[in-house]
Amino acid sequence: MSDAATATLARLVVQRLTEQGLTLATAESITGGLVSAEITAIPGASIVFRGGVVAYTERAKETILGVNGELLSDLGAVNAEVAESMATNVAQLLGSDFAVATTGAAGPDAAAGGRKSGPQQPGVVFIAVFGLGQCRVEQLYLTGLRDEIRRRSVQRALLVLDEVVRLNALNEA
Repeated sequence: MSDAATATLARLVVQRLTEQGLTLATAESITGGLVSAEITAIPGASIVFRGGVVAYTERAKETILGVNGELLSDLGAVNAEVAESMATNVAQLLGSDFAVATTGAAGPDAAAGGRKSGPQQPGVVFIAVFGLGQCRVEQLYLTGLRDEIRRRSVQRALLVLDEVVRLNALNEA
């Protein structure tokens, strides 16, 4: 997917949220604010975008986003439960209807695991999208260099977010 396609996805998300009168927040780790940057690059995004949190460390995930410390200690930051917690908690923290969260290992080294899990290899990514009481989590296995893994994580996060927002519109119709 090209950078132009990523921008188109961000535009669609902002448009759909605007049409539905709904809001969005982000919680990012592996993408370091890139999802928020794509959203805020769209004119009119301020109508729907509540804000974002870049929680790059486990401590930030725990203290700012309220991710359970035992979960982080046991499984590390790269897992489905952490992604879900990040998305759900940032929506509550910023008062948004929808939220997208990203966590993963971009490389070149593996991400540290927890007491009950081993390290996560580069390319393992979790995307979580919270919307109106439900959370969808996807696990990705990406290949490539660090920048490519991060870019593809942003693209997939926007794609999943668009799908969830579009489904919400269909359910409301």
